[in-house]
Amino acid sequence: MMTTKCLFILCLCLVPYVVFSSTFTSQNPIDLPSAKSVPVLDTTGKEVDPRWSYRMVYTKRGPYGGDIYLDYSPGSTAPCPDGVFRYGQVGPKGTPVRMITPSHFGPGVYVDQEINIQFVISNVEKCGSYTIWKVGPYDSEERVSFLETGQQDSKSCFKIVKSPRLLGYELITCDGALVGTMGNRVALVNNFSLDFNFEKVED
Repeated sequence: MMTTKCLFILCLCLVPYVVFSSTFTSQNPIDLPSAKSVPVLDTTGKEVDPRWSYRMVYTKRGPYGGDIYLDYSPGSTAPCPDGVFRYGQVGPKGTPVRMITPSHFGPGVYVDQEINIQFVISNVEKCGSYTIWKVGPYDSEERVSFLETGQQDSKSCFKIVKSPRLLGYELITCDGALVGTMGNRVALVNNFSLDFNFEKVED
């Protein structure tokens, strides 16, 4: 009889745990870094922290590419800069960015983790809604989708992945499209990937 009572009490104690676990694994999954998670590193070898600002600099630091920066898209009528560009040469400093991660369980940014990218600007009150990177509409004339900035939505999801050729990183959309450059504009392309490293912006 005592054994039966103990088992009954044990079952009652386990019910809240089972319900709690089921809720967060099936309906609201938590994005926790796993033991296999690989942190994204900056140019000094330190882990990239979403609380800090970084410049996305060209991996080779050579004559064929430079920093990523924010500017007006060609033909744009937006009240604020709304396009993602890359300088054609090393020298000019790019616009700082921050990574927005879906997890609040640590400061790290991880390879192959779903993130948003946000330009860090001074006039947030006026142009704060033109800072989140996103994939723009398909340009039928250029036959490509350029990256633009705006408010967060389903087209503003990206992943940082290791470059198969260089020591730095590449960027893909969350559905696997490669982000690269077409001229000095950042776009979804099949080649000319956006090879880059993160350079921390010092205060």
